[in-house]
Amino acid sequence: MKRSIFAATALLSMNMAFAAEGSHFDWSYAAQTAPDKWSQLKPEYQACAGMNQAPINIAQTTPAQLPPLKLNYAAKAKTIVNNQRTVQVNFEQGNYLELDQKVFELKQFHLHSPSENTIQGQSFAMEMHLVHATPAGELAVLAIMFQEGQENPKLKQLWQELPQQPGEAIILNHQDVAAAFLPEQRDYYHFNGSLTTPPCTEGVRWIVFKQIQQASRQQIQAFSQLMEHPNNRPVQPTNARLVLE
Repeated sequence: MKRSIFAATALLSMNMAFAAEGSHFDWSYAAQTAPDKWSQLKPEYQACAGMNQAPINIAQTTPAQLPPLKLNYAAKAKTIVNNQRTVQVNFEQGNYLELDQKVFELKQFHLHSPSENTIQGQSFAMEMHLVHATPAGELAVLAIMFQEGQENPKLKQLWQELPQQPGEAIILNHQDVAAAFLPEQRDYYHFNGSLTTPPCTEGVRWIVFKQIQQASRQQIQAFSQLMEHPNNRPVQPTNARLVLE
């Protein structure tokens, strides 16, 4: 019974953190509800002041024999949503990540600009988070960094369907599989962290790809202007956590 309650709570937390169309937000990235105040806004957000929060600056790492990622991304994208805090692409069922002998299903990906995680103190122009969950509510996030450079052909298709109005959801014409956005080289950093938005639930498995992707200045500006403000949480203390590579 306790396990069922935990699973339901975890899934509810994930839905709250990545809610989309028609959601009411009581937190923001600026002013009185900025990230440094999230933990004080509601009792449900107290985890935002926890010891294992994300994002982090990936600096000191520990060598490890990290296994190759087992990804089965076959199902296509379904909708793209402007939820006022990011642009989110939702997927049909059928995309899976195998990690720690568990199966995580891809729910959606969304974007932050500038990046939330940094590497050796370097921030990037944009960061994509592919969010996965098990039936029990355990979470895993794959993070992809983008720097300014050549036009990204996959983002080009997606950008043609960017929802311009907050709360707007669009059924995608270009229903790419999620694998199209992954880097060719799959080397990664791995650490335990949290959701980067309230309720900042901890226990999230983070995979940050080392290979940096490119997007044009126009593509980056199109997203930034749509959000009208940076939508990244500042890096959090690493504390005693290990970052494996």
